[in-house]
Amino acid sequence: MGSFSIWHWLIVLLIVVMVFGTKKLKNMGSDLGGAVKGFKDGMKEGSTTAEEKSAAPAQVATNATAEKTTIDVEAKQKS
Repeated sequence: MGSFSIWHWLIVLLIVVMVFGTKKLKNMGSDLGGAVKGFKDGMKEGSTTAEEKSAAPAQVATNATAEKTTIDVEAKQKS
């Protein structure tokens, strides 16, 4: 009574196909696949930019010490 058998799932699948149609289900599947692919690409892109950002300050610090440049900064108080 608590779990569904294979026949229950087949009936649910049949009803879903009858309501939405195979063409709409195919489009929904390809849209979902494209969204997952875009998410994965975004995660890969995010990790490479994080690595580049962590490497960039180290290069700036070595360049600043090599050139011995001074950066003047004016501090502002909160009002």
